[in-house]
Amino acid sequence: MSYTLFISDLHLDPARPEHLDALKKLLEKHAGKAGALYVLGDLFEAWIGDDDDTPFNLDAIAAFRQFSDSGSKLYFMHGNRDFMLGNDFAAACGGSLLNEGTVVDLYGTDAILMHGDSLCTLDTAYQQFRTMARNPQWQQGMLAKPLEERRMIAQGMRMQSQGNNANKAENIMDVTPEEVVREMQEAGVKHLIHGHTHRPDVHDVALPDGTGKRWVLGDWGKLGWQIIADSEEGLKLESFEIN
Repeated sequence: MSYTLFISDLHLDPARPEHLDALKKLLEKHAGKAGALYVLGDLFEAWIGDDDDTPFNLDAIAAFRQFSDSGSKLYFMHGNRDFMLGNDFAAACGGSLLNEGTVVDLYGTDAILMHGDSLCTLDTAYQQFRTMARNPQWQQGMLAKPLEERRMIAQGMRMQSQGNNANKAENIMDVTPEEVVREMQEAGVKHLIHGHTHRPDVHDVALPDGTGKRWVLGDWGKLGWQIIADSEEGLKLESFEIN
């Protein structure tokens, strides 16, 4: 029986090698069995360019390559931490980049896939940064800088983001319900799968033509999170221990 997996917000970082180890175990377990794996953003704590070929990054790429070489399909979506993941990275992994808002057919059930940051419309300061950071010209300017300078810039951005988030109200950093409904209506779906908020749960969504579901992946900490979809049981949100 074929099935599809979704993960997000691993925030892979050399300072937390257990998360890369957990990813390797997941990839090995499902290689050749899962029809596809979708990584819905923030795979890395920071990604400063596909030319950042550190041993840690190459280790992750090799694990993904082994997974895709088994015949399982692999897809990556940008997050707010790794928005500079490029086609070279995806190709090295044997996968493809996906656009935000892609709709997939999960065994007869259509679902829209998002990282989730664009749904947090009340966080206007972040949305301004997002618009800038997703601009191809801004990214080209960043990639033209030396790797070490990019590393320092990324570190500064993370520290600034942590400071900003500490002073934001909880509701500002969560999705805006009206935006959720709008995206689902425009896509013509009853299911939305996203990450970003680090609040794993399954929510009912009141749509004009019935009730939909919003599936929220969790970030990887002491627990890892995944959504599995198959033809028999539909969608399931699951957690697993990370040792």
